[in-house]
Amino acid sequence: MQVRHVLLLLAALACGEGRAADPQAKPGAYDPALAAQAGGDENGMRQYVLVILRTGPTRVPDGEARKAMFAGHFANMERLSKAGKLVLAGPFGDKDVDWRGLFVFAVADIEEAKALVATDPVIIQGEMVAEYHSWYGSAATVLLPGLHGRIVRSP
Repeated sequence: MQVRHVLLLLAALACGEGRAADPQAKPGAYDPALAAQAGGDENGMRQYVLVILRTGPTRVPDGEARKAMFAGHFANMERLSKAGKLVLAGPFGDKDVDWRGLFVFAVADIEEAKALVATDPVIIQGEMVAEYHSWYGSAATVLLPGLHGRIVRSP
């Protein structure tokens, strides 16, 4: 999968999720309060940093250390999401390529994203490496964590 395809997918997802959030809103009805909350410009867009996680040089062997590493990875993503930095994350389904997953950060620049990614156990242990790209996408993307929480069934 090319970065261009990922960006198109993210744009479609963000726009679709924004429309589904309020069933009472008329399609295309401008909501200035929501636009301000999302930090969008006059086009309803904003800057993000897209991070592609790829297979790294050091695979952590199966067992307790690997389980602990991934538990830390998920905890780190939750922490960054709650802090309002990580707005979208998930794995790729292709098992035969080295693309493992992606992050979308609502941060000022790539350097800030690098500092956040450096806190992740999969990066620290070399299981994955990160590739960084500036992305100008729908400001509605920042609303995804709140929407996601509304569709996850509690255990």
